[in-house]
Amino acid sequence: MVEKKNQDICQQTHFNEKAVKQVLKRMESSDNLLELAHFFKILGDHTRVRILNALYFSELCVCDLTVILEMNQSAVSHQLRILRTAKIVKYRKEGKNVFYSLDDDHISDMLNQGMIHIKENKK
Repeated sequence: MVEKKNQDICQQTHFNEKAVKQVLKRMESSDNLLELAHFFKILGDHTRVRILNALYFSELCVCDLTVILEMNQSAVSHQLRILRTAKIVKYRKEGKNVFYSLDDDHISDMLNQGMIHIKENKK
């Protein structure tokens, strides 16, 4: 039987005290990291990513999104509510119409950087 070495396990039992202290000083709080994990979990849904991709290009109403996504209004509204609660999208009312857009430039930048990363890895 051939034994495989696991490259993810340290082969030594000591640690770099200076590096560990520096990292611990700079790491975010557990609460912030939990919120970040929740944020990425929300982005981990294909339908929500499709909505964000559409909103990246233009402010849209629910009716516009239903056509673009080929989904019913109830399903789109449900996903928008999740995104709105997470402050990933915002809305504005114009008469009886509600228009959605990305909440801020951070969301746009994150989507753009994510897509650059995806496309680079396909080369």
